[in-house]
Amino acid sequence: MQRTERFNRADRVIKIGFWINGLLMVMKLLAGHFGNSEAVFADGVESACDFVAILSTIIALNIGRKPFDEKHPYGHGKAESLSAILVSLVIFSTGAGILYKAVKTIMAGAYEEPQLIAVLAAFATIFIKEWLCRFSLKVGGSLGSPAVMAIAKDHRKDAVTSVATLIGVTGAFFGVKIMDPLAAGLTAFFIFHIGYETFRSAAHDLMDGQPPQELLNSISMLAEGVDGVEHVHEIKGRRSGQYMIVDLKLDMDPEMTVKQSHAIATEVKRLIFERFPNVGDVMIHINPHDEEHEDLIRL
Repeated sequence: MQRTERFNRADRVIKIGFWINGLLMVMKLLAGHFGNSEAVFADGVESACDFVAILSTIIALNIGRKPFDEKHPYGHGKAESLSAILVSLVIFSTGAGILYKAVKTIMAGAYEEPQLIAVLAAFATIFIKEWLCRFSLKVGGSLGSPAVMAIAKDHRKDAVTSVATLIGVTGAFFGVKIMDPLAAGLTAFFIFHIGYETFRSAAHDLMDGQPPQELLNSISMLAEGVDGVEHVHEIKGRRSGQYMIVDLKLDMDPEMTVKQSHAIATEVKRLIFERFPNVGDVMIHINPHDEEHEDLIRL
């Protein structure tokens, strides 16, 4: 998949979520206000926060798609992880706001009686948001995009929120009025969990955390299958936006010429690019395979 096509696919997914989220935001705010439901209105406020978060993700994708330059030799992909951090903070703050208002209402004992429009709004949100989540997860997973994956988790959070909202507003609609703010409060804890997962994943990438070991093992097996490569001495990787940057140390015959070893290393790199479309660059270091050598590192 070409670089431009990857970013265009990510753009489409996020923009679809952006506009649908905007429509849901308006629908839930109106339904919550006129339908006398604190849970549905809180859901609408949360969608307003998501609207801002998705906008920041669109901006991050535009930054992340810039090619490497003199000041950023590894590209600008980490802008996506920064955006995912921002999305997680929005999720946390949204959960805190919903929890605060729910506790305040329960302590005051001032409950309202929700209308049918509030119930229908919560019901519609569940299906729309779950579809958006699955659609985004599918594309985000194939692209390896932390920004798209963060948005997908945010859609899942909305779907979970709306399930609790539906239970609460339906119970309140049939007379158990405390269920409306209670559902809003319980939902906040689901929101906190999703915010934590999103933050942890983005922070791992920003700290150059190791990618899945299965991926590194597959790359090692591919490299060792190339004629001239005796052994993969070491392999490391880190994420930069939608791409992985891989560092390889290959053991080769010490009698090879520089030209021969360079040709083999180029073939290894070509095969990795061909097999793994989410690998953006491969750094290869060559060691003589028949003698012990010390790796010089200061980290």
